[in-house]
Amino acid sequence: MPAYVIFIREKTRDADQLELYKEKSQAVFANHPVTFRAYNGRHEVLEGANAEGVLVLEFPSFDAARSWYYDPVYQDASTHRFVGSDYRCILVEGT
Repeated sequence: MPAYVIFIREKTRDADQLELYKEKSQAVFANHPVTFRAYNGRHEVLEGANAEGVLVLEFPSFDAARSWYYDPVYQDASTHRFVGSDYRCILVEGT
């Protein structure tokens, strides 16, 4: 059953660090089966805190999504995301 990783960018603190994150994180996608379902497109917050951007990634399974997230290449890239912005990241199993 599919699983989804949902990133919600709440606040950008350093745009240069976010650019480094985007550049470095591209390499990990070649090694993992992922489909981009939403990428910072038009959105409207209906409840809760505001969001600057939303990203939804689909993986074939919960374990495949975890494998992608904990891949050392992605973990290295994500250090720039942690410095550059405030995000929420949620892994959810689909139906």
